[in-house]
Amino acid sequence: MKTNPIHFLRIALAIVITSCAQNSIAQNSKSYDTYKNIEFKMAKVKEPVIPKNSVNLKDFGAVNGGYVLNTKAFADAINAVSKKGGGKVIIPPGIWLTGPILLKSNLELHAETGALIIFSPDKSLYPIIETSFEGLNTWRCISPIYGKNLENIAFTGNGVWDGSGEVWRQVKKSKLTDSQWKKVIASGGVLNKDKTSWYPSETFMNASKGADQNVRLDLKTKEEFETIHDFLRPVMVSIQNSKRVLFDGPVFQNSPAWNIHPLMVEDLIVRNVTVRNPWYSQNGDGLDVESCKNVIIENSSFDVGDDAICIKSGKDKDGRDRGVPCENIIIKNNIVYHGHGGVTVGSEMSSGVKNMHVSNCTFMGTDVGLRFKSNRGRGGVVENIFISDIYMTDIPSQAISFNLYYGGKSIEETLAEGGNTLSSKAMPVNEETPQFKNISIKNVTIKGAQQAVFLQGLPEMNLENIEISNLTGNAKKGFSIIDANGIKISNAKLDIEETTVFEIYNTKNMSLKNVEFNSTSPKAITVNGENSQNIEFVSSANFNLANKTTVGETVPKGAVKF
Repeated sequence: MKTNPIHFLRIALAIVITSCAQNSIAQNSKSYDTYKNIEFKMAKVKEPVIPKNSVNLKDFGAVNGGYVLNTKAFADAINAVSKKGGGKVIIPPGIWLTGPILLKSNLELHAETGALIIFSPDKSLYPIIETSFEGLNTWRCISPIYGKNLENIAFTGNGVWDGSGEVWRQVKKSKLTDSQWKKVIASGGVLNKDKTSWYPSETFMNASKGADQNVRLDLKTKEEFETIHDFLRPVMVSIQNSKRVLFDGPVFQNSPAWNIHPLMVEDLIVRNVTVRNPWYSQNGDGLDVESCKNVIIENSSFDVGDDAICIKSGKDKDGRDRGVPCENIIIKNNIVYHGHGGVTVGSEMSSGVKNMHVSNCTFMGTDVGLRFKSNRGRGGVVENIFISDIYMTDIPSQAISFNLYYGGKSIEETLAEGGNTLSSKAMPVNEETPQFKNISIKNVTIKGAQQAVFLQGLPEMNLENIEISNLTGNAKKGFSIIDANGIKISNAKLDIEETTVFEIYNTKNMSLKNVEFNSTSPKAITVNGENSQNIEFVSSANFNLANKTTVGETVPKGAVKF
C-alpha cells in the first residue's frame, strides 16, 4: 500500500482541528437540556453500560504504520475483554490498517486522539452476508464495522475511522476537476462507453446496469451475488437489531456507501462526532437511522456526498413487512456543510416515521435543507414532526422540500432535467400509498436558495396539516404548494427574485397570515386547479394580498377568500 506524506499530514491536521472543535462542543453541550421543549413524550435514552476492564491494541501485536494488517489484533483485543464480560479496547495514536471489525456486546472502542484506523482496500477481506441496504433485504459485503443482536456498544475518543471508500465507489467525471479525473483513471478501473463515469472494475460497471438504484432485485442466491462481489459495496458502520449504542467523539470518513447505519437499534446516541465523505461520493450518506427507537443526534458536524442526517424505515414491501417505524428522535445542535439534504426523511420510510424533534441546526450549502421524500409504492406514514430554529445559507435547490415523486436523484439533478412533476392523475389509495402529515416548521432563516419552499403531495393522498411560521427567506423562487390539505403559513418575510412568490395548485384548507414579500405583481400569488377549495389570505394593515393574487379559471367560485 503506497503512502503519501502530504495526505498523512492533512489527516494529522484534521485530527487536531477536529479534536479541538469537539472538546469545545462537549463543553457547550453541558449548558442545555437535551430533552427540553420536546413536543412528545419520550423516555430518556439509555446509555451503554461498559465494564471497567480495558486492554490496549498494541498488546495484541498490532503494528503501527498502515502497512501491516491488524485484523487479528483487533479481534484478539475484543475477545480478551469479552471473556471478562466486556470492556474498553484502547486504540492508541498511530495508523492502524485492518480488515472488518466484528463487534461484541458490552464493548467500547476508544480511538485516542492521533489514532487513524484505515480499513483495507482489499475487497476479498469482506465476504458477502445477508443484510439490508437501501431498505431492502439483500446480500452485501460485510461492513468494515459490523455487529448484530448486541447490547452496550460505544465508540469514543477523538480518533479517525477511515473506510477506504475510494476503491469501492463509482465516480462521475462531471464532479471532478481535470487533474482529479486523471488521478482516478490512473488508479485502475474502467470507464463507461461515454467516458463520463469511472468504475472500480468491469464487474462493478456491468452489475450496475441491472440494478434498481444500488440493489440487484433479479439475483436471489448467495452464489448469484458472489459473481458481482465488487459491486456490493457496504455501509461503513452497520449495527443491527441492538440496544444501547453510543457514538461520542470520533471522526468517521470515506465510507464505501453510507457512513453510519444503525438499523433497528433501541436507545441510540450520536453526539460530538464528525462525519465526512468527499462531496462527489456516490451514496455517501452521513448518518442513516433506520427503524430505530429513542434516538439522540446532537452536537455533531456532517460534510458528505449525499444526505447528511437521514431518517428511514425500510423500502416498499420489505419495509412494510418489517413493520418497525423510526420513532422518538431528537436532532439538536448540528451543522451540515455539504450534503444532498441537511435533515432528510425518506425516501425509504415504508414502516413509518413518527415523533421527531429537530432544532438549532445550521445547513451551509446543502443541496436541500429540510428534505422529505417518497413515492408511490412505499406506503408508510410520516407524522408528528416538529422542526424549529433552522439556519440555512447558499442552498442550490430547495431550502424546504416535500417531494412525493422521488426518483432516486438529487433535487439539483431533477431541476437540471426540467423540474418536478406538477401533478398526475389520482391513483387508488392502498398500503403502497405514502402519507406525510402533522408537521410543524418554525423559526427558519434562509439566506440564499434556488427556491424557499416546495410542498407537493399526491392527488390521492395530499400533504396534510403542514404549518410553517416565522420564516425569513431570500431565494430566487418562493413557494410551490401542490396537492396539499391544511397548509398554514404565518409570519413570513420573503425576498424573492421572481415576480410570482406563491404558486398554489389543487390545494384546500389553506391560509396565509401576516405574510409579506417584495413582489408588487398582480400575479405574486397564483391559485390554480379544480380541486382548490377553502383558501384564505389574511392581509395585514400595510400589506394587501388581494391585489397581488390571480385566481385561475378552473378554480371553483368562492374557493379563495380575502
